[in-house]
Amino acid sequence: MYNAKILIDRLAADHTLAADEYLYILSNTDAQTLAYINNVAAEVCASVFHKSIYIRGLIEIGNVCRNDCLYCGIRHSNSHVERYRLNRDDILAACGEGYALGLRTFVLQGGEEGGKASDDFITGVVREVKELYPDAAVTLSLGEKDTDTYRRFREAGADRYLLRHETFNAAHYSSLHPASMSRDNRLRCLADLKRLGFQTGTGIMVGSPGQTAAHIVEDILFIGRLRPEMIGIGPFIPHRDTPFGTCRAGSLEQTLLLLSIFRLMFPHALIPSTTALATLSPGGREAGILAGANVVMPNLSPASVRRKYNLYNGKACTGSESVEGLKSLEESFRAIGYKIDFGRGDYAG
Repeated sequence: MYNAKILIDRLAADHTLAADEYLYILSNTDAQTLAYINNVAAEVCASVFHKSIYIRGLIEIGNVCRNDCLYCGIRHSNSHVERYRLNRDDILAACGEGYALGLRTFVLQGGEEGGKASDDFITGVVREVKELYPDAAVTLSLGEKDTDTYRRFREAGADRYLLRHETFNAAHYSSLHPASMSRDNRLRCLADLKRLGFQTGTGIMVGSPGQTAAHIVEDILFIGRLRPEMIGIGPFIPHRDTPFGTCRAGSLEQTLLLLSIFRLMFPHALIPSTTALATLSPGGREAGILAGANVVMPNLSPASVRRKYNLYNGKACTGSESVEGLKSLEESFRAIGYKIDFGRGDYAG
């Protein structure tokens, strides 16, 4: 019989466990065990990052998407969405505002449009941002692209790319996505990004419909093999205008457990405390940090479009979830013993 605390200590020391050991932790974590692994992960994170939290400026550049993922509020077939695209001037203005506030990473996130015109636009914008702010990093989160497009983004100056695989299990992947999408193509994209030299991020939705503990073990093992520089873990939260609109949200506790597992696996990884965590619970962002997260991404998008980028019900995008709330964010971090780091925050493992 396993002992969860002994396994947690071994994970902290060796950064890996066997599949059945991960499954045991996932299936046998009570409140006391969760507090233990959160504390161990927070100590590991503090030993590397010295209780500094990297701040990224998130710019949601558009909510037009060609895909019809069953869980996503901006899915192609959702006719209730008020669609928008930021233009070049909008994006550069947001970067300028963020730079003036001290931010040195900009995250351009949007629906997956596809097509040469859209990809050329992104390439041009990335090049301009890097010319204007050569000491800043650019992260892209724009979905699946062909290899050549990723190469052009990289050559234009993009430093990082976040593409959550959502679930490694092929059957589970198919249950969450339309037939036009495949798990294998998602994995191809991630392999391309790593090979092209991006600081690469992946991750999962915790508690997505049909997810099992065995699925999560597959995800853990995959991420262990991929060795990404960034790991994005957030709870599934339903959106009313999707096929999963009445499904139950993922749990805060399981999300915090996985944040800690990945921190112990990858002490140097860049792991955000996500907006979804802050949406799920009033103290979710701080709880994520106390579980081992070391990145927060306040919203730098124009205020007029923030509520249009509505991936799930009740998405937090104002107050301390926005750049206007940086002072409040600093105060909330100080209250739990952390401080903001305005640097680029590159992976240095």
